[in-house]
Amino acid sequence: MTDTALQQAIAQVREAAAPVVRTFFDVPTFTATHVVHDPATKRAAIIDSVADFDQPSGRVTHASADAVIAYVRAEGLGVDWLLETHAHADHLSDAPYLQEHLGGTIVIGRDILTVQGVFGSIFNEPHSFARDGSQFDRLLHDGEAFALGSIPAVALHVPGHTPACMAYVIGDAVFVGDTLFMPDYGTARADFPGGDARTLFRSIRRLMQLPDETRVFLCHDYKAPNRDTFVWETTIGAERTGNVHVHGDVSEDDFVQMREARDKTLGMPRLILPSIQVNIRAGHLPEPEGNGTRYLKLPLNVL
Repeated sequence: MTDTALQQAIAQVREAAAPVVRTFFDVPTFTATHVVHDPATKRAAIIDSVADFDQPSGRVTHASADAVIAYVRAEGLGVDWLLETHAHADHLSDAPYLQEHLGGTIVIGRDILTVQGVFGSIFNEPHSFARDGSQFDRLLHDGEAFALGSIPAVALHVPGHTPACMAYVIGDAVFVGDTLFMPDYGTARADFPGGDARTLFRSIRRLMQLPDETRVFLCHDYKAPNRDTFVWETTIGAERTGNVHVHGDVSEDDFVQMREARDKTLGMPRLILPSIQVNIRAGHLPEPEGNGTRYLKLPLNVL
């Protein structure tokens, strides 16, 4: 069967204009937030925003988002999209705060319903917590097209790290979330609930069918050994030929064996429990309880 969505994305990369990308890197969570805009129309998208969360005090602030807001206003951009590549386990999204100040539609892949179902049970969320994705403004299907001003865009479903992972091809660039890291660092883990190493391999191979020159923007970087700087941009060609976990000579079975063995050695992300509770709500905090205070749960011996 022809992969229509992928062929659409390939054609787009070869024919479309190049968006301008400005990245804000949050060192505490090693997260790259990308502001992408069409230079012709000044229409913009913000991908994978970060709220500043101090876990010991339970305090949420917005310095990272404020830096994005300042840039958007200084450049005279209009924000159409607040894109989430997945429900992150390592930082809280600040999409609602950005929406309040800049506008835009909060978007994620439709398989967020699966993630909400799994973690709704883990956190014993009340019946009032909707598991239908309605906290987001729009849920995208694999291959669904949208636009950034005059630049065409398409969503590609790339599960494996989580069931709901999406990559966004915007012009000649693809924003892959946690599916891939820099070639010298490898690939994302696949051991969270709903993750699967074999599925991740196939999603990566799908992305690697994009043209070599496709610009690849990552959600994270952790500095590979012998590298002193954070880097979040590469190309499909560099990933295909040089990714230490999944270059062209690596078989699916070898990747699965490596990934599953490696994942068993990894601890849980420091902010996974607060992050997931917020991010399955599209970045909104849980509703206040009877005393007016919002609470995040700490389930024991679950993950």
